[in-house]
Amino acid sequence: MLNVIDLNIQFFNQEDRSWQTAVNQISFKAERGRVLGIVGESGSGKSVTSFAIMRLHDPLYTKISGDILFNEISLLSLSDKEMNTYRGNKIAMIFQEPMTSLNPVFTCGNQVQEAIMLHQSLSKQAAKEKTIELFKEVQLPRPETVFDTYPHQLSGGQKQRVMIAMALSCNPEFLIADEPTTALDVTVQQTILQLLLKIKEERNMGMIFISHDLAVISEIADDVAVMYKGTIVEQGSLEQLFKNPKHPYTKGLLACRPSPLYRLKKLPVVADFLKQGTDQPIAHLLAINSYTQQEIDSRRAVLYATPPLLKVHHLCTWFPVRNGLFGSAKEVVKAVDDVSFKLYPGETLGLVGESGCGKTTLGRTILRLIEPSSGSIIFDGQDITHLKKEKLRALRRDIQLIFQDPYSSLNSQLTVGNALMEPLQVHGVFNSNAERKAHVQHLLELVDLKPEHFNRYPHEFSGGQRQRIVIARALALQPKLIICDESVSALDVSVQAQVLNLLRRLQQEMGLTYIFISHDLAVVKHLSDRMIVMNKGKIEEEDFPEIIYEHPQTAYTQKLIAAIPGKLSLAR
Repeated sequence: MLNVIDLNIQFFNQEDRSWQTAVNQISFKAERGRVLGIVGESGSGKSVTSFAIMRLHDPLYTKISGDILFNEISLLSLSDKEMNTYRGNKIAMIFQEPMTSLNPVFTCGNQVQEAIMLHQSLSKQAAKEKTIELFKEVQLPRPETVFDTYPHQLSGGQKQRVMIAMALSCNPEFLIADEPTTALDVTVQQTILQLLLKIKEERNMGMIFISHDLAVISEIADDVAVMYKGTIVEQGSLEQLFKNPKHPYTKGLLACRPSPLYRLKKLPVVADFLKQGTDQPIAHLLAINSYTQQEIDSRRAVLYATPPLLKVHHLCTWFPVRNGLFGSAKEVVKAVDDVSFKLYPGETLGLVGESGCGKTTLGRTILRLIEPSSGSIIFDGQDITHLKKEKLRALRRDIQLIFQDPYSSLNSQLTVGNALMEPLQVHGVFNSNAERKAHVQHLLELVDLKPEHFNRYPHEFSGGQRQRIVIARALALQPKLIICDESVSALDVSVQAQVLNLLRRLQQEMGLTYIFISHDLAVVKHLSDRMIVMNKGKIEEEDFPEIIYEHPQTAYTQKLIAAIPGKLSLAR
């Protein structure tokens, strides 16, 4: 159906008035009824390629050469008017972030209805009926209600289903899905992948599925193309690629995803494979880098011989649901409901569960960013449940938080150096700004950044570098406890591996204690000494990671484990 031949894409760089190559002479084919997975890190050229297929680049600042044939028709030779008949009607696209792709001031139904009316010349009522049918096809609950619902009123998975319905609204022959499951819960991700496969089979469509995660690709693709720095370094059938990867970059992508099968001391990173390459099977490399049971037992003996750093007793955080602005509370949402646990110095406690299970609320309640409804929080021997403002402010030195999105948690108007100096100034640490600057430059080196990064702004860094900056800020006051709230969920798997390795190294060097919050059970199992599985505000089960993974006690935990992507990659 789709034949990309020697595609070359260049963008005009206005700073130095030169043309930069983003995609360099790539070729691939995608067939009807099959899924081509395109995988690679951010900046590899995946999305740029998909935008070129849809002809979405600005022609004033983009040069495209080579050819893109769709059913033997050259898309690059079509006029803008002719191309408009292909977009939506023949080739549709699902974009990465549904919240920014949907208009917040229109209802979900209105937006899909508009697309149908624009492309198919149907009446408003007929377009509405078709929209509701599409909502049923993508398995949205209460489709008639969703029609009149605004995007912010839906969950991430439901918004993604609306985007899929919009992409299918004009009965396309070919679908491009650009990172449609990134940052979704693993269970929601699994249902979206199954939905896409079901629709592909029923409509006999061709599909390109783009992702940075080979484990996700293994759940949906028939064929795979691996992209690195604008080129395709390896392509073939899914089974061939997983069983016998040839290129060091492919091997690195396979190895750097945390595997529940191994208890690794350090995750491999892509750079390791690109520098030296290796002919050894990935499973062998992981096995020789794993903790022995004796090493695990020795660590546990030391950890649990000391008094707890944190004790949480019967903690509840309930939110009243009111009718209208001044209405009385009719019911309460029990975000955290009678939770008790202990955390020991130097330990990493993993909190895992789907969105809405209460894990982030629990973390913020411990920090007293959200006030508890009842129960107690004992930190370092002190009851902090009802501490007054001044004492609470002093406590902030000892408990720090790493947020999910590093860009939104950094002030875009402040240089990195000033952002890191700010907590030192607030708490009166050191006698002068010169001393604080020296400390901040040391912190930057500690997280594998450079002292000269002090004067740069957040937008000048990659996502992984920004996450390192946020980690450095959390370390600035030398805390005893750091709460990591989904701090690697939006990162490429290769960058994620680097950040997880950094967190473990810092813990070993500085004796840090972590609460690590994530919806990804494989990541939590890799980093944690103990795990807590949360569901609907309550603790489902609590134990050592390997016990929970190998012998889950509840149906909910079994569902989380079953949703971990990458059956082929786990078998490596």
